[in-house]
Amino acid sequence: MAARIDYYFVPISPWAYLGAPRFNAMVEKYGVDVQVMPVDFGRIFSVSGGLPLAKRPPQRQAYRLMELKRWREHLDMPLVLQPKGFPMDSGLASRLIIAARMVSQKDALDLAYALGRAVWAEERNIADAEILEEIVTECGQDPAKLFAAADSATTQAAFEADTEKAIAAQVFGAPTYVLDGELFWGQDRLDFLERALQRRA
Repeated sequence: MAARIDYYFVPISPWAYLGAPRFNAMVEKYGVDVQVMPVDFGRIFSVSGGLPLAKRPPQRQAYRLMELKRWREHLDMPLVLQPKGFPMDSGLASRLIIAARMVSQKDALDLAYALGRAVWAEERNIADAEILEEIVTECGQDPAKLFAAADSATTQAAFEADTEKAIAAQVFGAPTYVLDGELFWGQDRLDFLERALQRRA
C-alpha cells in the first residue's frame, strides 16, 4: 500500500518553495499518495500561537533572512530575499491549486511550485489574476477550467475543510508534511521524512 502524505503549506511560503523540488522528487521516487493542501495559516496561527511575519520580533525577522540566504546558497536555488509585493494575498492562488488537484495531485504539485518560484525567483504578484493566468498556462494547465473551479463553492469549502484538518492534525507552520500521523515541519526536515519513507518501503 502506497504511503500517504498530507502536504500543508501556503503558496507564498519561501520554505515551501525551497523544499518543493526535493519533496516532489520524493513523491515520485516512493510512489507516494500525496494530498496537496494549501491552507489558511492566518486561522492556524490564531490557534497555535504563531504570528504573521510583520508581527514577529525584529531579531526573528533578521534571522529568517539569514536562514533564507543560507538555504538559497546550499540548495543553489534562485531566491530574492525580499521580493516586491511580499506578502500578498494568496487566497485565489490556493484555490487554483485545489482546482488543479481535482485533475491530479501532480498538476497541483507542479502549480504550487510554479507559484512559489513566481514569488521568490521572479518577483511576480500572485495576487494578480492576470499573472495567475499566465502561470497556469505556463504549467500547461487550462486556465479557464481552473479559474471556474477555483471560484466554486466546492473549492472554497475544500479550502476551509483542509484548514480544519490542519488544525486537527496540530499543524502550526508551513510547510508541514504528515506521514502516518507524524508531523515533519519545514523543508529542513525532508531528510527525516525520506528516512521514514525508506523504513516503510
